[in-house]
Amino acid sequence: MSTKTVYSIRIPVKYRRMMEEMGDVNWQDEIRQASIKLIQDKSKKKLLKEAEELRKRMKTDVESAVLIREDRNAR
Repeated sequence: MSTKTVYSIRIPVKYRRMMEEMGDVNWQDEIRQASIKLIQDKSKKKLLKEAEELRKRMKTDVESAVLIREDRNAR
């Protein structure tokens, strides 16, 4: 079973011609890498946003310094 799939896009003819004129570029690889990087960046931003929201919900009303002081005084 293959771990890859095909995704087709349409681009204006003028850009396709320009791509063909630049014969030294592997467009398949360049587009693949750019797509993967964009997907990874968007995923990281989404995870960061979710983590920040979770952190906001987990905030306590007591400061950590107060908790540490209470723990030390209890010894």
